[in-house]
Amino acid sequence: TGAQQSATVANPASGASPDLLPHFQLEPEDVYIVKNKAVSLACRATPATQIYFKCNGEWVHQGDHVTQHSTDRSTGLPVMEVRIEVTRQQVEKIFGLEEYWCQCVAWSSSGTTKSQKAFVRIAYLRKNFEQEPTAREVSIEQGIVLPCRPPEGVPPAEVEWLRNEELVDPELDANVYVTPEHSLVLRQARLADTANYTCVAKNIVARRRSASAAITVYVNGGWSTWTQWSGCSTSCGRGWQKRSRTCTNPTPLNGGAFCEGQNVQKTACTTLCPVDGAWSEWSKWSECGAECTHWRSRECSEPAPRNGGQDCHGPELDTRNCTSELCTHAAPGTEDVALYVGLVAVAVCLVLLLLVGVLVYCRKKGGLDADVADSSILTAGFQPVSIKPSKADNPSLLTIQPDLSTTTMTYQGSLCPRQDGPAKLQLPNGHLLSPLGAGRHTLHHSSPAAEGADFVARLSTQSYFRSLPRGTNNMAYGTFNFLGGRLMIPNTGISLLIPPDAIPRGKIYEVYLTLHKQEEVRLPLAGCQTLLSPIVSCGPPGVLLTRPAILAMGHCVEASAENWSIRLKKQSCEGTWEDVLQLGTEPCTELYYCQLEAQACYVFTEQLGRFALVGESLSMAASKRLKLVLFAPAACPSLEYNIRVYCLSDTQDVLKEVIQLEKQLGGQLIGAPRVLHFKDSYHNLRLSIHDMPSSLWKSKLLASYQEIPFYHIWSGLQPFLHCTFTLERMSTSTCELACKIWVWQVEGDGQSFTVNFNIAKDTRFSDWLVPDEVGTPALVGPSAFKIPFLIRQKIISSLDPPGTRGADWRTLAQKLNLDSHLSFFASKASPTAMILNLWEARHFPNGNLSQLAAAVAEVGKQDSALFSEAEC
Repeated sequence: TGAQQSATVANPASGASPDLLPHFQLEPEDVYIVKNKAVSLACRATPATQIYFKCNGEWVHQGDHVTQHSTDRSTGLPVMEVRIEVTRQQVEKIFGLEEYWCQCVAWSSSGTTKSQKAFVRIAYLRKNFEQEPTAREVSIEQGIVLPCRPPEGVPPAEVEWLRNEELVDPELDANVYVTPEHSLVLRQARLADTANYTCVAKNIVARRRSASAAITVYVNGGWSTWTQWSGCSTSCGRGWQKRSRTCTNPTPLNGGAFCEGQNVQKTACTTLCPVDGAWSEWSKWSECGAECTHWRSRECSEPAPRNGGQDCHGPELDTRNCTSELCTHAAPGTEDVALYVGLVAVAVCLVLLLLVGVLVYCRKKGGLDADVADSSILTAGFQPVSIKPSKADNPSLLTIQPDLSTTTMTYQGSLCPRQDGPAKLQLPNGHLLSPLGAGRHTLHHSSPAAEGADFVARLSTQSYFRSLPRGTNNMAYGTFNFLGGRLMIPNTGISLLIPPDAIPRGKIYEVYLTLHKQEEVRLPLAGCQTLLSPIVSCGPPGVLLTRPAILAMGHCVEASAENWSIRLKKQSCEGTWEDVLQLGTEPCTELYYCQLEAQACYVFTEQLGRFALVGESLSMAASKRLKLVLFAPAACPSLEYNIRVYCLSDTQDVLKEVIQLEKQLGGQLIGAPRVLHFKDSYHNLRLSIHDMPSSLWKSKLLASYQEIPFYHIWSGLQPFLHCTFTLERMSTSTCELACKIWVWQVEGDGQSFTVNFNIAKDTRFSDWLVPDEVGTPALVGPSAFKIPFLIRQKIISSLDPPGTRGADWRTLAQKLNLDSHLSFFASKASPTAMILNLWEARHFPNGNLSQLAAAVAEVGKQDSALFSEAEC
């Protein structure tokens, strides 16, 4: 009230204009209180007779004002300037209610004017960062993002980055920039970027430093080109020659991975030994000639020099005088006669030699097998079914010659035409996918294929293959060249597609595909990890592929990004399992890629080996598919009768094993299999039997239900989990079984089996069983693919280049619902080949070629070049 009383309007000063309202030359501005230092607010107005401050709606006491009067020289009007001080205690009184503000009010004889509001805030900067950068190891040229969220502060903190205690200036380095959220981004990691990075936050109160984050930029090693083959290790006889390469392209740095594979290759060689020539015995002396001399000769033929051996030294003709004997002079003309006789003899010899040569040549030509074909046949589309395997004592499965591309390979067999199906594929706009004529030719091997046991025995001599199963029921193998092919393990959903040109021309590989039982291979699982697929080996690991092969196998996961983290694991040659790919993220390597579908996954790999799909649940909603299958004895001579309920991972390979096991036990399927979604809820699986006619049957189970522990099922490492319900019939004449079996997860949904079965003769479900081993485990060359080779090449050459109006491989991927994998396809030399390879892996042998033809034709309609190709 005192301030209000003192603010009574006074008479204007002399010279003041009675018609002017005061206006402010200086208004109070926002300020921050640092620590306990008071801040000063000032305002100046003219013409003004009184000026007072009003803070948070209340007048500041007159005694707290410092007033200064002056006169404006240009107008002669009075000027008044007022200052006040605001302390931390004043601001803290209303802290939390509203912000502290102050405002000037100036009077003149004409009225009052208010200044702008000035806010007074207490400045601070907390100690702890909301987010600090973390240490990382990244590959060279990979992008790096170092997050930093500074501590809370008033005014908000400014952020700067230090690299090894030196300021990072984005204006001086185009590879670096700082985001509006204060994250440091390195567009492409360089070796020079290996350093300790610190985020620094500062305002007018303090300066805070985050913990330093060590960034290590590593370089994975790469092989140099092979050196030329060395000379043979021996100058005479059998030896070795080798070539080498070094892991220097580039050299691994900062912990980068060393190159995989061999740095030295050896191959056998044979050098012909040099043989020095030696003289034969001297012939007898000739008769004494007209000149009273005779001669004798010898030849360098025992042995003759060969393979670079030295020639004989010394004369081959020796003459001497024979005057000690009586010399008989020949009659005139004798020398001419002898000359003519010699010429005739030479001519006769030449004619005889020519006849002998012709006879030998004709005999050799007539003795050639008409069925012999060299490797040039392969370039015309012919394909060997099998090739004579290498000897078992060969220390290397792959025999690498210095230049196999020039080696002639002989296949014993005959060329047999194979008729295609009765119908040819017709396209609306041409014959782009039509077969290659009325028939194809396959080179059939006349000798029987190597026995599976021999193949496994050869592999088992290799250290890496000692863990392969000894039997061949779960193995497929074959011999492949650049035409590619396919391996399949029947009734398991497991196959390996080797696309055309994946094997370099001139190379021939023996390739195998194996399904492992879980007890054969140790796969360590940690935490909530679980095995989602079979464990499959394909190899040998040293095979050099120029394009990815596609490994197909089933899985039992109900995949969703929010519930699962799924990884593809590969076993190294040392036996350790490594994560090579995390599904749902951008792959860090171009060697592997995986497409996960509803019940199968397709793994693109340029390195063969042992693979498995492992998942880690991220929430209790994550679930696996279980296949529930019921078996019972096909014959029941006693009163006891057992029902076995299997809880299997829902993959074909496990079901196949159970069916084979039950066939050995004499079991038969009762009821159609069911699918149960087993959740990561830590609850066990319960099974119970109900609704049996008590007059005919009774259960010998003491408890009301049976349980299978959660972790036994969730790990996926125990494939044949089951419960047995032992029943007893009251009479041997009882053959009808009627009951209900419940299977459910505690506090979850379940499945019920209504069983109505004749235990003596019912075979209603026998047709459902997976049949015995059917199909061809190995298909080589064109017979392994639905798309004819030349038509495939046409599609690739048409769709790989960018097309007008987007009519290229991207459009084909969209039409085949593969557009979510465009980035992977684009990383390959031929994206169209990757799409067609995946189509072959997904649709063989029952794929609808007409649908693919229609998709290609639709793409062709958008591009005149492709359309004209289709019309041809």
